[in-house]
Amino acid sequence: MPIPAALQGASSVINLARLAAAPVESAPFAHFTVSDLIDPAALADVAEDFPAIDQPGLFPLSDLSYGPAFRRLVADLRRREFAILMERKLGVDLVDRPMMITVRGFCARRDGRSHTDSHDKIATGLIYLNEAGWDEPGGRLRLLRSGDVDDVITEVPPLGGTLVAFRRTDNSWHGHKPFEGRRRYLMFNWLRSDAALAKNVGRHKLSAVVKRLDPFHAR
Repeated sequence: MPIPAALQGASSVINLARLAAAPVESAPFAHFTVSDLIDPAALADVAEDFPAIDQPGLFPLSDLSYGPAFRRLVADLRRREFAILMERKLGVDLVDRPMMITVRGFCARRDGRSHTDSHDKIATGLIYLNEAGWDEPGGRLRLLRSGDVDDVITEVPPLGGTLVAFRRTDNSWHGHKPFEGRRRYLMFNWLRSDAALAKNVGRHKLSAVVKRLDPFHAR
């Protein structure tokens, strides 16, 4: 798949050639992965500028502080041309749809239960930003044929610079085996409307407040 002309040479963090070349699996829902989406030197800078998150939970980007390399990654994801490339790969209209970006720094053992994402979401992408390898059996995202976390289509270790993306459907099951500890990623979702965006961002903000007040969720 060719890179849109407007993005050629424009991205400061994402390796668009690798993204464009990644093969897409269509069954049972459209999905693909890309290793080394972020080149190692840029990945080190992004990891250094990752938001300071000291507890589990997904946090809205608007609630976080972060450095310039992480900001450049966010800017790449918000480019219209990036949406064009992603919609071509996933076979669904994404341009002009609102995007929500959330960030996780730590994982609790009860996280990762299999689910399909809400109907508000059209497509989901995760970019892992862990600096080192991943030897743990848990915390590896699994795309699934059903709600059974062992009914695996593919398993994606959360290695730094890896992207996994999929089209949301009623059977777009995904989850992972339990893991507790540092597990860093940026998640981006295209949503169906501005109202859906406001609802979902509000839900994440409320959840973040609850987790800050609840010692059970502390690191």
